[in-house]
Amino acid sequence: MNKRERLAAAIKGEPVDRVPVALWRHWPGDDQRADDLAAAHIAFQREYDWDLVKVSPSSSFCITDWGVEDRWDGSLEGTRTYTRRIVRNPEDWLSLKVLDPLSGALGRQLRCLEILQKTFGDEIPYIQTIFNPLSQAKNLAGQEVLNLHVRQNAGQVHYALQTIADTAVRFIHEAKQRGISGVFFAVQHANYHLMSEAEYEVFGRPYDLQILSAANDLWCNMLHQHGPNTMFKLTADYPVQIVNWHDRDANPELKSGLKMIKGAASGGVSRDVLHQEDPTEALDQARDAFEQTGGKHWILGTGCVTLVTTPTGNIRKLRDLAEELVP
Repeated sequence: MNKRERLAAAIKGEPVDRVPVALWRHWPGDDQRADDLAAAHIAFQREYDWDLVKVSPSSSFCITDWGVEDRWDGSLEGTRTYTRRIVRNPEDWLSLKVLDPLSGALGRQLRCLEILQKTFGDEIPYIQTIFNPLSQAKNLAGQEVLNLHVRQNAGQVHYALQTIADTAVRFIHEAKQRGISGVFFAVQHANYHLMSEAEYEVFGRPYDLQILSAANDLWCNMLHQHGPNTMFKLTADYPVQIVNWHDRDANPELKSGLKMIKGAASGGVSRDVLHQEDPTEALDQARDAFEQTGGKHWILGTGCVTLVTTPTGNIRKLRDLAEELVP
């Protein structure tokens, strides 16, 4: 099977020659330049031959042009620290205007996709990360300010969320012209640590569905439910083909989660376990995930980004194990 055939079969629960496998990571520093970010993804793919490439810009790529500033401080996730936010007062939300996806940081990311399109063509599926509107709003304001304004200044926040959603939709339309197979839709706030279900139903779900509707003609959309204590049931019906969550570190476990979603689950291995010096436990988790799923509706991977200092030997051993996992 080629990569698309293998992934499509896994999504449908049909027989595969082996389970699909994909890991992804951030590329700090490289993610500030289109050529370098593309080159990092291409080298990672050539080294490990994943069935799917998840394109990982920094979280600021979609909001830099509204004026935030950030830097990488050495986080093992490869994520950046925000040094300047633009929302302090409720009226600051009203300063947001829909961005032009062809210019600025969004245009830079489209140039990265153009390079990947020339390199991967139709042979290697690649999906573009899209941070959902609440995640972007959090990075514009900080979590504490966002929570306060959600509860006291809902009208201004709704204006901003709609502006963010409209910008994301425009960007997705352009990204589709650059050959993406889907979007990797990252959701952080469907999480009981950050919001109530009632709040997410009002400030999260409607805007999520607007964005996903812009990608509904793509065949490989993936939802990422970030963190512990997620509102898994609240997003289980999102129109995606794959769901990724921290199945080793949060509920539900892989087998139970599969019963709640359509399509396939991506996961089975804890990124922190894969980060250990000895890969034995990570490989055991992968084998256990194979037993939980029977190798159906499953893509072998971690529940979140692979840490940037993960031993390359561990990554290689996990990739090699996929060749042995034949349902």
